[in-house]
Amino acid sequence: MNFAAGDAKKAAMAAYTSLDVTRCGPVTRLTLSRPARRNALTHAMMLELEQAFAAVRDDAECRVLVLRGAGGHFCAGGDLDAMADMPPRPANGADDPLVPAYRQFGDALLALNTLPQATVSIVEGSAVGGGFGMACCSDVVILHASARFGVPEPKVGFIPSQIIPFLVRRLGEGVVRDLAVTGRVIDAAEAHRLGIGRHLCATAAEIDSTLDAVIEDILRLEPQALATVKDLVLACAARDDHAVLDDAAERLVGLLRRPQASLGIKAFMAKTAPPWVKG
Repeated sequence: MNFAAGDAKKAAMAAYTSLDVTRCGPVTRLTLSRPARRNALTHAMMLELEQAFAAVRDDAECRVLVLRGAGGHFCAGGDLDAMADMPPRPANGADDPLVPAYRQFGDALLALNTLPQATVSIVEGSAVGGGFGMACCSDVVILHASARFGVPEPKVGFIPSQIIPFLVRRLGEGVVRDLAVTGRVIDAAEAHRLGIGRHLCATAAEIDSTLDAVIEDILRLEPQALATVKDLVLACAARDDHAVLDDAAERLVGLLRRPQASLGIKAFMAKTAPPWVKG
């Protein structure tokens, strides 16, 4: 089945100004759509991303989210034109209104990171700053040979504030420290070696075939079991091992008591496909 090509059944899920969001069957595709700016992030775009991730979370028919950038680039971080035009700090000692505005992107990343569905990012061209963060919040990353990653913001006097926890969890402190203090941009081969992405593709056709294979793998998994195991993996970074193991045992028994587990075990023993796998 060719998930990469899609079909006429695709329908727009919402009207966004900077995103294109469609769903075809169990697969939702979210495309960052500011190609003239290499999909650089404005505050309005960050708000749209958070809204779109919330809509995906609440879509019971969606099992996979595919995230991509239009025009050959994933996301070139924050839009410098928007960031350069800064209003003055409040003169009366009031809280700076820009702090919650920039903090909001962290909420968008948390929403992406914790989606119960599987998430796949296809990274071509620039993936710096916020783009780097979104890739690190994805379950599977497919790299094109043109992909470039980095945190170059300190070169122009600021920092990529909201992406740091997600980079450190994906890559480890040592790698992120190196990237943070040098500002260097790494190519797709190094990103693949560091584990940012599992797949490295030379052509668009190779990306399409790889994406099809990844989606087919995902759709073999029972959706609630996928959501549960993903949640437990994420919990390991923030919770005590004993708490995670206790929770995992409870949730395993809960899953085993559902009819889906019985159907899945019977199908496995009979060497047939369980009902959630569509032919």
